[in-house]
Amino acid sequence: MKISTSYSLLVALGLAVGLAGCNSAMQMYKKGVRQFEQGEYNLAIESLQKAANGKSVEDAARLNYLLAESYRLSNRFSQAAPFYQKAIESGTAEANAKMHYAYALKAQARYPEALAQLEQYVSSKPASKVNLEKARREAETLRAIDVISQKKIAFQPKNIGNLNSPGSEYAPVIRGDELVFTSSRKEKIYKNNGLPMSGIYKIKLGQKPDETGNNPEKFSPNIFREDVNEGTPAFSKDGKTMIFARGNNGKRKGGLDVDLYISRLTDNTWSDPQRLPISDSTAWDGSPAFSADGKTLYFASNRAGSVGGIDLYRTNMDASGRFSRPVNMGRDINTPGDEMFPYVAEDGKLYFASDGHPGLGKLDIFVATRSQGIISVENLGVPINSPADDFGLVLINNHKGYFASNRDGGKGDDDIYYFDDSEGTTENPPIASNTPAEAPKRVRYFIAGTVSENATPQAPLDSATVRIIEDGVETPIAQALTGKPGTFGKYPLKEGKDYTILVERPGYLTKREQFTMQGRSIPPIFLKKAETDTTFEVPVLLDKVSLGKTFVLENIYYDLDKYNIRPDAAEELDKLVTILKDNPTLKIELSSHTDVRAPDAYNIRLSQNRAKAAVDYIVSKGIAADRLIAKGYGETQLIVKNAKTEDEHQRNRRTEFKILSF
Repeated sequence: MKISTSYSLLVALGLAVGLAGCNSAMQMYKKGVRQFEQGEYNLAIESLQKAANGKSVEDAARLNYLLAESYRLSNRFSQAAPFYQKAIESGTAEANAKMHYAYALKAQARYPEALAQLEQYVSSKPASKVNLEKARREAETLRAIDVISQKKIAFQPKNIGNLNSPGSEYAPVIRGDELVFTSSRKEKIYKNNGLPMSGIYKIKLGQKPDETGNNPEKFSPNIFREDVNEGTPAFSKDGKTMIFARGNNGKRKGGLDVDLYISRLTDNTWSDPQRLPISDSTAWDGSPAFSADGKTLYFASNRAGSVGGIDLYRTNMDASGRFSRPVNMGRDINTPGDEMFPYVAEDGKLYFASDGHPGLGKLDIFVATRSQGIISVENLGVPINSPADDFGLVLINNHKGYFASNRDGGKGDDDIYYFDDSEGTTENPPIASNTPAEAPKRVRYFIAGTVSENATPQAPLDSATVRIIEDGVETPIAQALTGKPGTFGKYPLKEGKDYTILVERPGYLTKREQFTMQGRSIPPIFLKKAETDTTFEVPVLLDKVSLGKTFVLENIYYDLDKYNIRPDAAEELDKLVTILKDNPTLKIELSSHTDVRAPDAYNIRLSQNRAKAAVDYIVSKGIAADRLIAKGYGETQLIVKNAKTEDEHQRNRRTEFKILSF
């Protein structure tokens, strides 16, 4: 059949339009990926949504995962849920998709579905130990969500409708007769979340705290900058020193350019802010708070050495205003999740927000108390906490205060709420009550374990000497020989203490296994009996000694074309120093290996220099030089012969030690 010319033109035109649509969708997808990689998550959402509507992007799993991540990383967890679901249904290979999906479902109060996703994530055995521990803790929380929900106080927080805007208001703090807070009201838009940049504002408190007016003013023109985010102010006891956070101008991905700044009040004028030296330029530092006496500063940071994501730290301020080196507040407070927005009440109790302790939503508000050296952390319960983010609590007195939340029914993103819990009863005491609702429940902790040979299969080892040593105590708390099944224990432990399990057996390398009770205490909300016993089982694997046996040292990395010992490499070499001290007759060859991406002679020279640098470091730690030989093998002993990927090259770039005599 002969096709008419006009029909041919219509077909060609249709094809052209279709191809143009495909190209347009693909262009939007590529644009969205670029914006995501630059940390411009709100713009990425717009571009990726347009690409999704075009229905021509082949990798639907990748597109939906990036959409979900854009919502998550701009703190819109509940909106991320449907896109995680689509990504998972499309077969995404992203290892953490199910974990993030679980948190998004939790933000929607879909607890059983969130638990199912976490159980699947844990069973997949993810490589990240921090995420695995975080997921396990969260799964335990979701299994007990009904118990957590039962803690209720009969009052209703009030949204300060006259103050809150369609943007974000949070981090309230009282200074004299003013409420100072953080709000996204600047003219410049923050590309991360699509909201205006945040600044610090103030307003006179009304006759009724929940009826504060709607005309706040800038806290100080000397502090206010239009092109950055500023917020979370903290004031010294006399109100004349302010610490606050500043950064996130959008020029660096991930929000790592947030630091703490200080300003002082002189002649009714706040000085130009100066960056605090305790800030880490490679990390996020924020949400500062002073202790009641003004001598200690608390803040949140994700700097190197943190337990999980964002941890709480403390630093002391001397009479001249200088701060000491920040100290991590430990695993009783910090978890594999995030801890932030600390506040210290007059009675010394620490209130903070966390998504790692057992809670109802993403961030819940908790109170930490110390008694006889033991720290106890308690969820404040409903209605302070909800399935949404609840954070930034500050007290007026034992019954009244403010906090922030992005719960349903608010005016904007984050809103400030006022509460008065004076209707609390004996069964449900007020938030800042000093009287416990019931006698504290007691938990007795024990340790036990097994000693096996580090081989396949792992055969249990009897007659191994096991010593359990509490840090700071010379005499072991326990010493025993393993029996036929290779078992030891059980022995009592103290909450919050650190321990070393030292295991020795002839013919095997002596092994030290570290164990901490920090962060292992059972949250009081999970305790049902007056007394509970729990035992931690610790497996210890011993390496059999044989001449020529080689061990790979993990995480010994060097800068490109250099051989100086970096801090992260020193941490791993210190472990080898311990092995050599525990095994005083051991003599080893320490060898360094490179990949193939340089001339042979250069790689030999580089690897020899790296091996010698490692040996010199070990000798500097007190190990006799005649027990060590440095050897550089360059690329002559490759593990992956035809390495192509960076991971394969990394396997070839390794540091090993080989037993020469014992």
